[in-house]
Amino acid sequence: MSQLTFYTNPMSRGKIIRWMLEETGLAYETKVLDYATTMKSAEFLAINPMGKVPVIKHGSVIVTETPAICAYLAETFPEIGLAPQTSEERAAYYRWLFFAAGPLEQALGLKMLKIEVTAESERSLGCGNPQTTLDVLAQAVSASSYICGERFTAADVYIGSHISFGTRFGMFEERPEFTAYLERVINRPAKLRADELDNALIS
Repeated sequence: MSQLTFYTNPMSRGKIIRWMLEETGLAYETKVLDYATTMKSAEFLAINPMGKVPVIKHGSVIVTETPAICAYLAETFPEIGLAPQTSEERAAYYRWLFFAAGPLEQALGLKMLKIEVTAESERSLGCGNPQTTLDVLAQAVSASSYICGERFTAADVYIGSHISFGTRFGMFEERPEFTAYLERVINRPAKLRADELDNALIS
């Protein structure tokens, strides 16, 4: 198996990939980068010119962008069972993974920056009205046990992380649909291990 290297900072979206890596059970090397120094170094910019984490390097292959890393790991290692397995799962998997990477990320960013979206500007935004985005998400996570149906997938790692972050820091209002969904996903052993590893780095 090719060497797997994980570039991260424990106070970044790297927490999502830490969870994903722990779900896979794969061995990996962690390289912790600092925002002001090593993340902007020539060495790292050669890996990711954006100067951002997370990034994984799998042998000679480099993957950036959090949802892409989740999908890459799930599909490169199908034996871990985190990729979609049926056409129905695949349709939901890509739909909601890209929904979270697009409208949900945008809605979260707008709420973090306290930017009010006017009715006139909704048409120009991928998320439209951020409140509508959250309404759609609440409906999606309550339609079945997991986002693709009755089986946990890599899409749940990504979506669960966003809902957890958004509700924890008050960007998303608490909803019973979100609470019930999070109870199903964030107490997984892999998630608890990932949090323990990142919390130790923060300490």
